Amino acid sequence: MCGRFALTATPEEVAELFELDDIEQFPPRYNIAPTQPVMMVVNGPNGARTTQLVRWGLVPSWVKEPENFTLLINARSETAIEKPSFRNPMRHRRTLLPVSGFYEWHRPADKTLPKQAYWIKPKRSDGAFAFAALMDTWASANGSEIDSGCILTTQANTTFAKIHHRLPVVIQPDDYERWLDCRNYEPRDMLDLMKPVDEDFFEVIPISDQVNKVANIGPEIQQRVELTAHSVKTDPKEKSIKANSKTDPDQFKLF
Repeated sequence: MCGRFALTATPEEVAELFELDDIEQFPPRYNIAPTQPVMMVVNGPNGARTTQLVRWGLVPSWVKEPENFTLLINARSETAIEKPSFRNPMRHRRTLLPVSGFYEWHRPADKTLPKQAYWIKPKRSDGAFAFAALMDTWASANGSEIDSGCILTTQANTTFAKIHHRLPVVIQPDDYERWLDCRNYEPRDMLDLMKPVDEDFFEVIPISDQVNKVANIGPEIQQRVELTAHSVKTDPKEKSIKANSKTDPDQFKLF
């Protein structure tokens, strides 16, 4: 799964990778968490790619009371085509999420041992790449709208399975056009794209527990640490990465 990620590539690098004609400036973000605003790449009305700001944590358009709905930060690619929460976005609202890497935690079988955090990035690049993502728009009775989205995941490859059993779906540049084209390609045409990335795609870097706290937003959270029994301290009060709208009063605020 994916509960935190980073986008540290420059706007110019993102624009070049996704062939965007225009892009607003944005600062590097080292610790992006659920309920925060994220930038997604979509096909515009004229077919040209553009960006859209959405809240990370999908609320399906059919939800009656979003304040009582658990936000969906990830979607299992194996069942997204048939699940009510993702069926419509898979058909009409496929997007790309620009990222520079993401964070994952390994939970030892021995529960007395602390979790180990990892920074995962492409081996051959410090720029940006793309996660497969979905978005939907929830509209209230008074006409206000909230755009929200989630990341698609798949079974981990052999290398990554040592850390976690799920892995975000990575879309390669040659497949951007097909993934975003919801007019000419149906969800069933995407099945070959929703698979684990190649074994040698990612570099896995052990880091400290600084990433656990959303308030830590600097590049130091990605600094490599030595793997020892006492290298990572875990906050016992750490909340689940699944954000629930009932307990997070600010989750519908993009800023």
